[in-house]
Amino acid sequence: MVKLNKIYTRTGDAGTTGLVDGSRVAKHAARMEAIGTVDEANSAIGLAVCALGADGHAATLTRIQNDLFDLGADIATPGEDFTPSEMVLRIVPGQVAWLEQAIDAANADLEPLRSFILPGGSEAAARIHLARAVARRAERCMTALAAQEPVNPAALAYVNRLSDYLFVLSRAINAAATGDVLWVPGANR
Repeated sequence: MVKLNKIYTRTGDAGTTGLVDGSRVAKHAARMEAIGTVDEANSAIGLAVCALGADGHAATLTRIQNDLFDLGADIATPGEDFTPSEMVLRIVPGQVAWLEQAIDAANADLEPLRSFILPGGSEAAARIHLARAVARRAERCMTALAAQEPVNPAALAYVNRLSDYLFVLSRAINAAATGDVLWVPGANR
């Protein structure tokens, strides 16, 4: 359990931060870039939750926000052993499978795509599109980290599915409101 009595510690004043295993890395290290971008995606999802209000999708997004804290803890735990324990949080295949089920459920009643869509439509869908774009950046940061150091394969799969889920959810939200905004190639030439 996390217990924070004091918010500032001064330990990061020299430009480093601590990881779960007690090691310290530069705040600009690839691992910290990945953690920070996952946090940014979580914040963008929080904005989307606010726009959804009491919509049933808000509860799913809140569950995802919790998973993103698990993902941040996973990334903050260096090493090659991705086995979770009481003391080590790791994304597990079950979290990826749950997200795949959420994608399938959100996609079930949607018309097939016949064009690329512009990020927009309703305010809630636009916020979800923004969260999707940040999730894609988080994935790029995580794969950049994985090119240098071991990263949990389930964590990589989770962040990949997350952007897929957010894309399908934005379409579902728009289908229930204004509809998708379609890209018209070369429309303004």
